[in-house]
Amino acid sequence: MAFEGLSGRLESAFRRLRSKGALTEKDVRDAMREVRMALLEADVNFKVAREFTAKVTERAIGQQVMQSLTPAQMVVKIVNEELIELMGGTKAKLNLAPHPPTVIMMCGLQGAGKTTHTAKLALWLKNQGHRPLLAACDVYRPAAIQQLEVVGGKAGVPVFQMGQVDPVDIANAALRQARDNGNDYLILDTAGRLHIDEALMDELKQVKRAVRPHEILLVIDAMTGQDAVNAATAFNEALGIDGLILTKLDSDTRGGAALSARAVTGKPIKFIGQGEKLGDLDVFHPERMASRILGMGDVLSLIEKAETMISEKEAMEMQEKLLKNKFDMNDLLDQFKQLKKFGGIKDLLGMLPGVGAKLKDVEVDEHQFELIQAIILSMTAEERRRPEIINASRKKRIAAGCGQTVEAVNRLLKQHKQMQAMFKQNGGKRGRMPMMPPGMGM
Repeated sequence: MAFEGLSGRLESAFRRLRSKGALTEKDVRDAMREVRMALLEADVNFKVAREFTAKVTERAIGQQVMQSLTPAQMVVKIVNEELIELMGGTKAKLNLAPHPPTVIMMCGLQGAGKTTHTAKLALWLKNQGHRPLLAACDVYRPAAIQQLEVVGGKAGVPVFQMGQVDPVDIANAALRQARDNGNDYLILDTAGRLHIDEALMDELKQVKRAVRPHEILLVIDAMTGQDAVNAATAFNEALGIDGLILTKLDSDTRGGAALSARAVTGKPIKFIGQGEKLGDLDVFHPERMASRILGMGDVLSLIEKAETMISEKEAMEMQEKLLKNKFDMNDLLDQFKQLKKFGGIKDLLGMLPGVGAKLKDVEVDEHQFELIQAIILSMTAEERRRPEIINASRKKRIAAGCGQTVEAVNRLLKQHKQMQAMFKQNGGKRGRMPMMPPGMGM
């Protein structure tokens, strides 16, 4: 989970501040020293970490904070505000052409996920009601054109390619095709390199001069830490990029690239990739990311993700079942399927307020969800609808069918009863979402 280590260290520093009640200047400076160490351990650029803590310290030792009734909370508030500012202040939108198509040029080093995120961006635009066209301008990497055609096909977006000819000719021809076919976005998947070299930059400059892109997006790998920031600096100096797409943020527990890239390059992070599926691309919201780092959760992103994956009809049907206390095993199986769409359970829980920092040392065994699904799938249709009819002999058959123990079947049935009792106790209150049974997967 991104920022896992940083969140835990910051929570520890703030806990000590809260325990003191009134704060002295020394308390604040000691806390900021710990915050700076936490940022450096999270692979944040040294200069960025130093300037960040200096700003927070200057604001925190002011009279308004020190004489506040809740000075520790005021310090946390200042840290939150400065984190938001560090990451760009507000979300940054894509530049638009005065007359379609808007041309987006994707660039980056090999291995950062540029081609995949080209398709992810195309799918995101398509879901917004646009008609994007992809152009295969990477003519050097083996199978790069085929890869773009495959991911473009999965996204349901057309791909323009001319084989291994001059990328400038491909870009020009793709632009004509987009205009002729009424595509309002043209996304160019340009060539990458294992490292930055003059030949790469010269080619990218030629493509830029030829089609005059309205948006140049650099794809960087969050897991490479400071190397990602260094690459962003080099591409920005050579091309004048407009924004960043940060990939593999879900796999980087440090998150230093996200905190450093904006400050070092002066260019905003516009999208973040947090998963392997084509739909795993999110608009970057600095205020939401800051909230997650400080353990305050990210409920808005959770709601937006849920709205894209669960239809209003499905939500209403589930609510009616809860109101009538008719939540059966089929519904529980559907809940597991919905949870899979969200990605990792730990990342999902990390979006809930007050949960993120506490998950640092908690192991979430997602394999348990597979075992539970196997038990449910071993039941008959009638048993799923009416789990109360499952007697001893049925339990033995179900356990044998899924290769598990009778105790595992009993545990699932008990947890299902607990869920029903919880819903009944809540009186079927409208607006309550189904919750996972206690202990499942933990």
